[in-house]
Amino acid sequence: MARDADIMRHSYLVIVLLGIVALCGDIIYEGARSISGPYLLSLGGSAVLVGTITGGGEFLGYAVRLISGRLADLTHHYWSLTIGGYAMLIAIPLLAFSGSWEMAALLFILERIGKGIRSPAKDAILANATAPVGRGLGFGIHELLDQIGAVLGPVVLAVSLAGSGEYTPGFLFLFIPFIFLMVFVVAAWRLLPDPAGFERKQGDTKDEGSGLDHDFFRFSLFTLFCTTGFLSFPLISFHAISSEILLLFEVPILYALAMLVDAVIAPVAGRFYDKRGIIVLFAIPLTGVCIPFLGFGMSREVIYAAAILFGVSMGILETVLRAVVADIIPIKKRGTAFGIFNTVYGAGFFMGGVIIGFCYEYSLILASFVPAVISCLACGYFFRITRHM
Repeated sequence: MARDADIMRHSYLVIVLLGIVALCGDIIYEGARSISGPYLLSLGGSAVLVGTITGGGEFLGYAVRLISGRLADLTHHYWSLTIGGYAMLIAIPLLAFSGSWEMAALLFILERIGKGIRSPAKDAILANATAPVGRGLGFGIHELLDQIGAVLGPVVLAVSLAGSGEYTPGFLFLFIPFIFLMVFVVAAWRLLPDPAGFERKQGDTKDEGSGLDHDFFRFSLFTLFCTTGFLSFPLISFHAISSEILLLFEVPILYALAMLVDAVIAPVAGRFYDKRGIIVLFAIPLTGVCIPFLGFGMSREVIYAAAILFGVSMGILETVLRAVVADIIPIKKRGTAFGIFNTVYGAGFFMGGVIIGFCYEYSLILASFVPAVISCLACGYFFRITRHM
């Protein structure tokens, strides 16, 4: 019993350390992303350039995951890829010294590539670390801390801008969470130098078979349906401002509300998954049917309701989907699996954004019905995959 208690404490400590790392990371890059557009424009960039830089960075960040995930499994250097990817966050504080949009663009893109390098390896480590306490709960705690950072980052940059009227002090401030991040990620590495070995010692691990079987690809297709039919926050906020439903200052408040809901829901959804299984995932396409009609509504109340449902869905998406991948994939293939999964995840959001945005240009009704129909397809496909998993 004492040994089991020590293992649980060890597991929780690693999860919390990695959660604090994610919190610091989100303060840095979510803070920067909240002002990336205006900052690039202040350096002479055009709106088309801003869209190209941010979109290109996201694409590279997800494309790199296919390579970095496979590399993690081949080399077993999960910590090297994780620490190296987090170290690339230094690009954001260095924006304080960028004097042109070209240099700023390069730094923004480097940060996204760094996220692509670290994400599959970090998720694989977290999958190992959460084995004793339950993967749903473990990923939920991580998401809770991560989202606290997502709320704090934009607030920190907003306060800095309000106080100085300049971007440089805010970027310089981000050196502080970067230093803490590197200290905590090294501490987590020293505490769990052999993540796979830690999980194997628990004696309840799936480490047989080829790994990327039909269950994984069915689950990935379900994820693609979910994210393609998911109405993203930028489209909700775009509609709210263009339709003059909300004032400009309300948008970050709305986003902070969504992130707080995400943070609260994540550990609850994770624990529910540990107890009841993947049935909790049905909530994702179910809310996906409702969000477009609320998010493209014409009153303040329905917009806020959409933001709350958006937070609920994101809390489940970011927690339970990754926990399922960890449960169905053997240790030796998890880096590769998380690389593929993250790419599919991002591709769905990209396709959904393009499809819904195109529909919005022509008809508000069409923009509401199309993602709702895709989410209905995801609901139907969910019951198909539950028969096999």
